[in-house]
Amino acid sequence: MRVQSSFSHHMLKWFTFFIGLLFLSLGIVIIIKADLGASPWDVLHIGLFKQIGLTIGSWSIIVGFFVLFLSSLLLKRLPQIGAFLNMISVGIFIDMFMMVPYLVTPESFIGKIMMLLVGLIINGYGMGIYISAKVGAGPRDSLMLALTELSKWKVQYIRSGMEIIVLTIGWLLGGPVFVGTLIYCVGIGYIAGFALPQCERMYVRLKRKLEKTPVIEINHFSN
Repeated sequence: MRVQSSFSHHMLKWFTFFIGLLFLSLGIVIIIKADLGASPWDVLHIGLFKQIGLTIGSWSIIVGFFVLFLSSLLLKRLPQIGAFLNMISVGIFIDMFMMVPYLVTPESFIGKIMMLLVGLIINGYGMGIYISAKVGAGPRDSLMLALTELSKWKVQYIRSGMEIIVLTIGWLLGGPVFVGTLIYCVGIGYIAGFALPQCERMYVRLKRKLEKTPVIEINHFSN
C-alpha cells in the first residue's frame, strides 16, 4: 500500500511537471507568434537565432545550459535534475509548437493583442503548474537564486537586473522588442502570482485523492 502510494505520488509529480512545461512553452510560442515583442529571455533566443541560425528552441537549451553551468559554479553544487529536464523539455516543446500550422500571427493589432494576452495567461499558468510539482527550478530561476544567495540582495532587484541585461543583449542582436515585451514584464508577475496558489491547491487536492484511492487486491486462486 505504501509503495503503491509513493509510486503514484512520484508519477503525479513528474506528470504535473511536464504538463506545466508543455503549457509554459505553448504560451511562449503564442507570445512570439503575436509579433508584438517577446519576453526578455526569448528576445535573446530569437536574436541569436537571427544572427547565427539553429532554432529558437535550440538556443533556449544552449543558453539554459550556460546559465545552469554558471549557477553551479557560483553555488559550488550541482543543480536538481528538474532543472536539466526543464531546460531540455522547454526547448523541444518550443520548436514543436513553432511548427504548428494553426498558430499564425493575426492581421489586426487587436487580434495580436488578444493573442499576446492569451499567451501570457497560458505561460503564467504553465509556470504555476510546473512549479507546484516542486522538482527543481529552471535554469534562469536557478541563476537568480544563486545570485540572490551570494549577493544578499532582494530577489526583485536580481531578477530585474538579469532581465534588463538579457533584454539589452537580445535587442542588440535583433530580437523583437515592442509593446508586448513591456506587457510581459509588467503582467507576468501578477499572472504567475495569481496562478501559482491555484495550481498548488489543485496539486494538493490531486495528491490527497491518490492517498484515499483504495488498493484492489486480486486473488488469482479464487473461484
